[in-house]
Amino acid sequence: MTMTTTAATAPSLSPGLAGAPAASQRTLRRLAAEFEAQAVAAMFQPVFAALPTDGPFGGGHAEAQWRPLLVEAIARDMARAGGIGIGDAVHRELLRAQEGAPFNAGGPA
Repeated sequence: MTMTTTAATAPSLSPGLAGAPAASQRTLRRLAAEFEAQAVAAMFQPVFAALPTDGPFGGGHAEAQWRPLLVEAIARDMARAGGIGIGDAVHRELLRAQEGAPFNAGGPA
């Protein structure tokens, strides 16, 4: 017995936002800001790692453990304050994906 699959019966492996119920504007904006905060934190990690840690209160294992938390907090605050534009671009693409429009890598249309 052979099974044939047509486009109408083929399962969708990853429907994305286009197949999901409409998400609220606030939810999409929050997701975009969270993504921007993660991207900014990833950019700041090497910068903070290169800072000198000598001095009476610098360096050590405690600083190594707390520094990533500081970087994440700074990145979150930056994203909440408007960020560097990554969140806006991600928000636009989330809206396009929700509407089923194609991806636009060239920026605003």
